[in-house]
Amino acid sequence: MLIIVSWFVLALGIVHCVLGLVVFRKPIAAALGEGLVDRFSGIPERRVAFWFTIFGPLLIMSGHIAVLATQDGNLALLRVVGVYLLVVSALGAVALPKSPFSVTIVLAALLVAGSFGWLA
Repeated sequence: MLIIVSWFVLALGIVHCVLGLVVFRKPIAAALGEGLVDRFSGIPERRVAFWFTIFGPLLIMSGHIAVLATQDGNLALLRVVGVYLLVVSALGAVALPKSPFSVTIVLAALLVAGSFGWLA
């Protein structure tokens, strides 16, 4: 179960990157075309594009670490990843209630529960 949840977090990060590049291709292309540096601030659509897309690699990293921790039986590291993901997801859900942060709240809660041995 934990390995599946860990891989799901990693996959969610990949989906975040791909969707970000597809859905926000115009604002990202415009910012890149203008030279990238300081081209995502000041324009709301570009800020959303940046933050949505950049969250992807962070999810990939979290998922990758969770996969390795699960494979190695490092429950302390898995707990760290789960707690950080839970805090960020909870804050995201409070700040943006209509966002899909609830998905990562569930995944993070499963990682934390598993790190205490409550899940197989």
